[in-house]
Amino acid sequence: MTDIADPQPASGNENPAARQRPSAPQRPHRIDSDAEAIAAARGLAGQFAAGAAARDRERLLPWAEIEAFTASGLGGITVPREYGGADVSYATLAEVFEILCAADSSAGQVPQNHFGVLALLRDAGSPEQKRRFYGDVLNGYRIGNAGPELGRRPITHSGTRLRGTPEGLRLTGHRFYSTGAIFAHWIPTRAFDDEERPVQVWVPYDAKGVRVIDDWASFGQRTTASGSVVFDDVAIDDPGQIIPVWSFTGQPGLAGPVSQLIQAAIDSGIAAGAIDEAIAFVRDHARPWTDAGVERASDDLYIIHDVGRLKIDLHAAQAVLRKAGRVLDEVARAPVTAESSARASVAVAQAKILTTEIALAASEKLHELAGSASTRAVHNLDRYWRNARVHTLHDPVRWKYHLLGNYALNGVLPARHQWN
Repeated sequence: MTDIADPQPASGNENPAARQRPSAPQRPHRIDSDAEAIAAARGLAGQFAAGAAARDRERLLPWAEIEAFTASGLGGITVPREYGGADVSYATLAEVFEILCAADSSAGQVPQNHFGVLALLRDAGSPEQKRRFYGDVLNGYRIGNAGPELGRRPITHSGTRLRGTPEGLRLTGHRFYSTGAIFAHWIPTRAFDDEERPVQVWVPYDAKGVRVIDDWASFGQRTTASGSVVFDDVAIDDPGQIIPVWSFTGQPGLAGPVSQLIQAAIDSGIAAGAIDEAIAFVRDHARPWTDAGVERASDDLYIIHDVGRLKIDLHAAQAVLRKAGRVLDEVARAPVTAESSARASVAVAQAKILTTEIALAASEKLHELAGSASTRAVHNLDRYWRNARVHTLHDPVRWKYHLLGNYALNGVLPARHQWN
């Protein structure tokens, strides 16, 4: 939630139930095609949906769901063919997230940084690093992220340091917004080295001095465990664990657009889930308004109209999301240039705007159409609005409009970073 200033976690808010640690990696199923990836996501959706309301209500982390995700092989679907992966299209990656997040957007969001980091590895990793880390992923390793730091300074500010000492390299820092870290075997983080250059450091979750704290206290996306990671003088003995992102700064790539495509897909999934819940509740529980003159709420002319409007707005957002995925696929087939990278960012910004708007509208309309009964705590349907409101704050949509307008009007290429 990178647009929130200084959101201090509640004191003593760590979730005791979250102290489970990731199990040893188990070699998962190997997915080999886009169709198989979509089928695997659909197969997992039922498990994700089954306990979603209870997990949100009781703040139970989705350990079983994430283990099932890994076992399915979905974690390796973006690994390039030359390293043994399926290398599915970006359009397929977006659809996988959309399917899972329609079922449970908290559990579905957890792998976002796994794939975001793999996209950066593709852009900036050495061949040796790619062989190592892609191989780990295909063998069941999960990648988390130690995210931006708390505070009012720009999101790119970092007090996390990789220092040279007489005993070797040491990593120290306190990070937040660390979605997926609690479930992960590798926890990469951004830091500055002794020459004030940005690097990405891959840290094993069980390294001495690493502490993952489930102090995430948001009202939405409650079970993503997007809290703190503390690195306390952690020894980094292997230079292969350091990706010199400073050497890639200024070069065009797709890591930023891929990250944003995933965020848009999560929002589209929330919208789809909210619309499905609204339709089901109206059919099975809602009573018709007295002036409607009908026996069933599903025959109310105004409800029928609003459901039609929600459906067409969702389909429009999904169409633009899929087009953005295809643009990324097309750009990736050739060496990425400043112009083609900008084209990818523009396509994803368009999708992010529409998926944000439909996620917020659908989760609000859910209660308006379903009526007051839908607000009862037993149903926990407010989680759709809470999740939509919180997740859509990841990056401000007002700047997506600015990006599009400045590109169209002035020919200004979007800034290259993980939020574009």
